[in-house]
Order: sequence, then structure tokens, then C-alpha cells
Amino acid sequence: MHDSPITNRIRRLRFDHGEMTQQELADKVGVTRQTVIAIEAGKYAPSLPLAFRIARVFHTSVEDVFQYGDGQASSDTQTQAP
Repeated sequence: MHDSPITNRIRRLRFDHGEMTQQELADKVGVTRQTVIAIEAGKYAPSLPLAFRIARVFHTSVEDVFQYGDGQASSDTQTQAP
């Protein structure tokens, strides 16, 4: 099974916001608790609208909640030595 290159900080954000439960987050964004569990575990990448709803719950940006990539710099962002 291929793991998603998308990681997230949902668990940390839930605890930083009054120890919000997975069910509370699910209710706020209109999904099931199982969906929140799968997203937190990196087994499911949320739709863009859902990603925005999650970010809004935490009063932050999508980029602060979700990170994309494998940690390696892409060739277009690397600079060449002089």
C-alpha cells in the first residue's frame, strides 16, 4: 500500500485547542469520526474543501495543518553552486 505524501498536524492542533476530541472535530467539519481518524493517520487525503474546513476550525491556514511532500527538495528549488 502506498502511503500518502500528505502529512498533518491535526492531532497536535486538537490538543492545542482544548483537547478537542476526534468526534468534536468531525461534527464541526461535517464528517464521521472514522474519517478524522483516517486523515490523522495519513491513510486518507481530505478533499480541498474539507482541508479548508479543518483549517478554519483551528483558525489557521491549510498549510499549517497539512504538509505535502517527502521532505526532499525538488530540482526547481535547488540552487547550483557557483
